[in-house]
Amino acid sequence: MKYLKIIFEFYINSSLHVALSVYALIRITEFYFSLSYNEELDYFIFYGTITGYNFVKYAGIAKLHHMSLTKNLRLIQIFSLFSFLLMCYYLTQIDLRILLYFIPFSLLTLFYAIPVFKGLTKNLRNIGTLKIFIIAIVWSGVTSLIPLVSKGEIEINEVMYSIQRFLFVVVLTLPFDIRDMQYDKKYLQTIPQVIGVERTKKLGFILLLFTVIIEFFITPNSSFKFVYMIVFFVLLLFLQRTKIKQSKYYASFWVEAIPVFWFLLVNYIK
Repeated sequence: MKYLKIIFEFYINSSLHVALSVYALIRITEFYFSLSYNEELDYFIFYGTITGYNFVKYAGIAKLHHMSLTKNLRLIQIFSLFSFLLMCYYLTQIDLRILLYFIPFSLLTLFYAIPVFKGLTKNLRNIGTLKIFIIAIVWSGVTSLIPLVSKGEIEINEVMYSIQRFLFVVVLTLPFDIRDMQYDKKYLQTIPQVIGVERTKKLGFILLLFTVIIEFFITPNSSFKFVYMIVFFVLLLFLQRTKIKQSKYYASFWVEAIPVFWFLLVNYIK
């Protein structure tokens, strides 16, 4: 059990779980719009997610404590390096036109971790209220817009789909913001800090309702609609049960696993 716990914690802390969730959302996009499986693009995003998330989470720690890093953090650094190299490999396999679409999302990720301009001490992560929307923009961009752009021009229903994905990710992130209320500084002005936990849950419910409306407008496949209704109720349940003091892996594993659950259902019925 001890070794299983170590492996599980590495799985979470190395951002493998979040990368799997991102990968699941990309595959869902491919299913929804009958896109061919794009191994190079999908794995580039998968390994890029690991690289980006670990850079955001651990760059500052490694800089300050590079001589006294724990064994686990060193392993994560090595794992991140291999992920970065694999990301670079898949990057060389992707058309330059598609890579250009990654620039704004890559810059947002970079500035999320480091100060935007020279002389400023704040990064985007520490600017009030922006945090959740930056995450949603990046996730919706790389899991919906870019796969759709890679096939050609985007149509109106595909734009609506990307808006749905943005709203979905915002709601998916709310349990994390509620959890982090005990750690976040007041100047961050996260949604739960501004309107409170209960109103945050109500807001999440309203946003999820919009995603359902969009789903029924853009998705001709009735099976996909049925699956999304299941996902809707699962995410709503997790949101409503979210507390400031929650179990260690409530958000970081169970909530983060919802896109994987969605993918497995869609893959089963497609």
